Amino acid sequence: MYLNQNGRIIKEEKAIISPNNRSFRYGDGCFETMKVIDNSILLADYHFERLFASLQLLQFDVPKYLTADYLQHQILEVAKKNYHNKLARVRLTVYRGNGGLYDPENHFPNYLIQTWDLNPANNLLNENGLVVDVFRDAIKVCDTYSHVKSNNYLCYVMAALWAKKHHLNDAILLNPYNRIADATIANIFIITNGIVKTPSVSEGCVSGVMRRYLLTKMRAENIPVEETKIAVEELLQASEIFLTNGIYGIRWVKQICNNNYTNTASSMLYKQFIKPILQHK
Repeated sequence: MYLNQNGRIIKEEKAIISPNNRSFRYGDGCFETMKVIDNSILLADYHFERLFASLQLLQFDVPKYLTADYLQHQILEVAKKNYHNKLARVRLTVYRGNGGLYDPENHFPNYLIQTWDLNPANNLLNENGLVVDVFRDAIKVCDTYSHVKSNNYLCYVMAALWAKKHHLNDAILLNPYNRIADATIANIFIITNGIVKTPSVSEGCVSGVMRRYLLTKMRAENIPVEETKIAVEELLQASEIFLTNGIYGIRWVKQICNNNYTNTASSMLYKQFIKPILQHK
């Protein structure tokens, strides 16, 4: 397997990360998880808009050459090298480099690009609904940086370990107000009284690319949708629940605790908004 480290395509075993690396030490940086279909990045504009907004917020000094077009070329180049250009998952990690907590050597955005082959089932709506539950041992904060897809992922890591231990497909994280934030690798939507609801970004969720895409499309089609506060009780009483991210698109949830859910609207949303962009590519 090959990866791209700061514009150089090298074998994985040749990659070197300094012990003084700030991402390794402090989680200093952010990342994008993208989907490549037929040598094209799905929702590329949304991904790069989010990335560069995050880099600005995190006070990186972005050189002029480091543009969306440049990074897109770098991504597709290594995907092709790995024979992953038909259907693949891509991780683009950006990190500040070396230095102590108060004395970074510079604010240059180093980057690392990795690719993995994807199963074609990732383009389909899940046949079997997910079984998830609420993880209460970690809190997703609500602050200026909580929407960033940060390299510091500890709360999600622990939630994922808990979910695996309890034979769950995913875990839902709460914010400091005991309301829904998001899941370990996805945003969460509920449907109640015919209204599609998702936690607002101010509630601590990551500002997901597929979340943004679906909100835009649903509003354009006059589907009732709200970005709002969602209590655990409202989640449990919903008629449908589904998760979204850039790799799976939509995955419907069949069970939380002892509550069961259907997938009528989730299936409709997949057919109307997700399936067309996969076919288009």
